[in-house]
Amino acid sequence: MRSATYWIASALLWIAAHPLAAPAQTSVVGLNSLSAVVSVSAPEKVVARKNQLVTVDFTVDIKSGYHVNSNTPADEYLIPLKLTLTEGPAALQEVVYPKPTLEKFEFSQKPVSVFQGVFKTQAKIKILPGSAVGSTFINGKLRYQACNDRMCLPPRSLDVKVPLEIRN
Repeated sequence: MRSATYWIASALLWIAAHPLAAPAQTSVVGLNSLSAVVSVSAPEKVVARKNQLVTVDFTVDIKSGYHVNSNTPADEYLIPLKLTLTEGPAALQEVVYPKPTLEKFEFSQKPVSVFQGVFKTQAKIKILPGSAVGSTFINGKLRYQACNDRMCLPPRSLDVKVPLEIRN
């Protein structure tokens, strides 16, 4: 049977031989906790015909205690919330955001235009006439910068993927 000293020495040697093991795990955990501040949900499926204009509802959920700048921030240095879709079987016609709220924070001299909590935004899309009939996806991104009352996190983008069934 091996002594406790043997096991401690083995563990220390392993850590010395793998110095990046612990920081990498901490880094990954940190990134995952940042991404949990904002989430976006798309509908389970959109069914449409070629050349049809369709409204797709997205639900955005911002963790309590955080906010994101609205799509129309008052200051040009603030990063707006922006939903974009990659052109493919459908073309984005318009994005409709909810009415933002104006909030006063310690770090700002004037109220800031923000979204908080859970809200819906809509993408109005047109199914392109040359699109193939069948199942496909609409892909896009939701770009934002989440902040709390003391600091802002780095800007991020979330992938958005909507199943689409195109019919004649």
